[in-house]
Amino acid sequence: MAKTDSTGSTWRYRWAHRQNVRRVSTYRGAEAAWRRRDDELRRLRALAADFQGSAAAGAGLALELAADEVVLWALPAAQLVEVRHTTVLPAPDLAVAPGSGPLRPRRPDGVRVTDAGMAVITNRRLVLLGGRGRRDWAYGRITGLAHDPAAPVTLIQVLDRRRTSGLLLPTDAAPDFRFKLTLAFADAIEQRAAVLAQLDELIAEHAQLKPFRPAAATPGQARLSSFVPGGRRTIAVAAAIALLVPAALIESDPSDPREVAVAATPAPTASAAPARIGPALALKPPPPKPTQSPRPSPSVTPGPRCGAPENPLGYGFCGGTRIRKPAAEVCDWFDCAPDFWAGRGYLVQCRDGSVSLTGGRSRACAAHEGVRRTVTK
Repeated sequence: MAKTDSTGSTWRYRWAHRQNVRRVSTYRGAEAAWRRRDDELRRLRALAADFQGSAAAGAGLALELAADEVVLWALPAAQLVEVRHTTVLPAPDLAVAPGSGPLRPRRPDGVRVTDAGMAVITNRRLVLLGGRGRRDWAYGRITGLAHDPAAPVTLIQVLDRRRTSGLLLPTDAAPDFRFKLTLAFADAIEQRAAVLAQLDELIAEHAQLKPFRPAAATPGQARLSSFVPGGRRTIAVAAAIALLVPAALIESDPSDPREVAVAATPAPTASAAPARIGPALALKPPPPKPTQSPRPSPSVTPGPRCGAPENPLGYGFCGGTRIRKPAAEVCDWFDCAPDFWAGRGYLVQCRDGSVSLTGGRSRACAAHEGVRRTVTK
């Protein structure tokens, strides 16, 4: 009798061990990503609460400050850029959510560098102290503001300047620059409280997305399909072949044996006497054979799935209705993410092949390489 103790001497115990290793690894990766974003949101919240400047911070700068003007932040490495073509930028807003991806050190098409120097953020304006002169953007005259999502470029439109200009910053300094510029603009319009409230909301929403530690898999949960290379898909293909082969053999049944016997008789030669043909075989055509149709499959043929695993739920990737309340047995047919039932969205497949219930969320499949496609019914 095979051993079934904790040494993993049977395939069921080996399956449980592999599942637990995979689940723990996935959980740790998801928790690390969640914690990094949580730390960043809390850092921004603390910075927004304490962000302030002073007139002394502008000492030594070639910049004359107004009576009520203070320096909030200065960045020594910045480049002045201008847009070659006419463009219309969106109105400035107070969005403070950190970007989803890293910025690339590149300059967008249609943008040229015209100067370089130090960028200074005050409570009344943004200033570039360049080698060719000074460029000011007063907050009260800004009509458009846009941060490039892929490059460290911020473009600004003002009332008294026809050409759109802005700053190209180092990639590591651009996120902090954008956040502090938003805080300075919020102070200018007396909306610092709105920024703090937005950050509190982001922190609360992110707290609900904290991944749960997965339950441990037990040997009793192992299915026979996991013992076969390829799993359920291999079994499904083998079952389909087992059903189709007999039907194909019936359809290609050989002709009547009497015809085979006549065809196998050698033809008489010219010198031989004609053979007497018995009355039973005398040019009598064989009786017509009734046509047999293939035997139907005992199971109902599922509809198109467009690459989805075979399942009786009717779930696939062909388009249709999004699934917000999946069936309880969905994880028996799909590879569910460890925190599957904690999701608050619709059913999607991640790029690593697992399915998640976080469709429509800003960080859907964040720990599984992003969303690949939507599962529909």
